Amino acid sequence: MLNIEIEQATTAWATVSKILYIPHSEAEYQEAVQLLDDLIDIVGEDENHPLASMMEVLGVLIEKYEDEHVPEITDI
Repeated sequence: MLNIEIEQATTAWATVSKILYIPHSEAEYQEAVQLLDDLIDIVGEDENHPLASMMEVLGVLIEKYEDEHVPEITDI
């Protein structure tokens, strides 16, 4: 069963990987943020939407980039 799922994922990944990836540059980060904004407009608060989990994964990837590349604002 798992092999069938991997085959299906392999077929889909060629398309999905063009928009869902770990951002390694500022440009990729900005693209990810724009995609997340677009997904938020589409998905909204509907946790049952087919793209809700994609939105969540993208949010985690953006957060990881920010943790590593965006300096924290400190109070003076």
